[in-house]
Amino acid sequence: MLADFLYGLHEQYSIFNVFRYITFRSAYAAITAFLLSLLLGPWAIAQLRARGVVKHVRNEGPDSHQSKTGTPTMGGLLILAAITFSTLLWADLSNAEVRMALGVTLALGAIGFLDDYLQVVRKQNRGLVGRAKIVGQVVIGLVVGFTVLQLVPRESATATTVPFLKERMLDLGWLYIPFVVFVLTGASNAVNLTDGLDGLAIGVIVFAAVAFAVLSYLSGHSRFAEYLQILYLPGAGQLAIFCSSIFGAALGFLWYNAHPAEVFMGDTGSLSLGGALGIVAILLKMEIIFAIVGGVFVAEALSVILQVASFRLTGRRIFRMAPIHHHFELLGWAESKVVVRFWIIAGLFALLSLSTLKIR
Repeated sequence: MLADFLYGLHEQYSIFNVFRYITFRSAYAAITAFLLSLLLGPWAIAQLRARGVVKHVRNEGPDSHQSKTGTPTMGGLLILAAITFSTLLWADLSNAEVRMALGVTLALGAIGFLDDYLQVVRKQNRGLVGRAKIVGQVVIGLVVGFTVLQLVPRESATATTVPFLKERMLDLGWLYIPFVVFVLTGASNAVNLTDGLDGLAIGVIVFAAVAFAVLSYLSGHSRFAEYLQILYLPGAGQLAIFCSSIFGAALGFLWYNAHPAEVFMGDTGSLSLGGALGIVAILLKMEIIFAIVGGVFVAEALSVILQVASFRLTGRRIFRMAPIHHHFELLGWAESKVVVRFWIIAGLFALLSLSTLKIR
């Protein structure tokens, strides 16, 4: 909104011509979201604490986590507010991809909010029953799948990019809709599983958001797309602004979520942020590459799946505790060391995902 208004002044004042560039808007979207998270953080934390919206750590977790009880949660509301405001301010709202990405993020945030509300405010230990949560995610995924078929060029509608292969796309045909549901549901739940240590999930989100901002910009730029031999999607460039808003909001939230955390994001934040990355991957037709961008999230989810499967089939556990970040804690690693090392891995995964554009 603001960017369009300011660009409209470029005929009178040439300096306003900079507002036409996606790179410029992306930078200011990141700054706007960061400042909103940073400046509103103390107020949001105080409001959550005053209303008794605080974390109650379960006994099944590591003993060292019991001290986290009483820390304000549902900080995802702050993240969502920063992302939404910044995107509305700097992105082209006539762009269907931007509207869809923001809509999916808020929809999954609503599911997470309901789960948090039932657990924290209403004191229902189970929160939103697992089946109900999955049903909500699947419904959103189905809507996304059918809508994407209308947004993407027909020849690529049911296909996904295969990394490391030049001009290679895998056409899934009728399996594409279930595939989209799997990606969106898996992404949101994977981030949710990762959110178990101070600053862990939000720090990994920072790296993933940067990677997807770059991928979005390149996919929406005809010359870069042609040079890199990737699918050109005219409206994808605006998603770089959305991803930059995620980056800024996550960075600002990390200020307060770093160890020792002053606030947790809760399911409100984790489900929405996972969904935000998932929908961007879907819109860019880079669903498989998402597994590289979010390699840490994939590893966390796989550790839980393997742990459960192993225990049910053999009665033995593979890890001392799942998700895998708890395994390293129980090996004696300090919480901050686990977090920083996972950030390092996340950064490497982000670089690897970008390298797929040239290693083809």
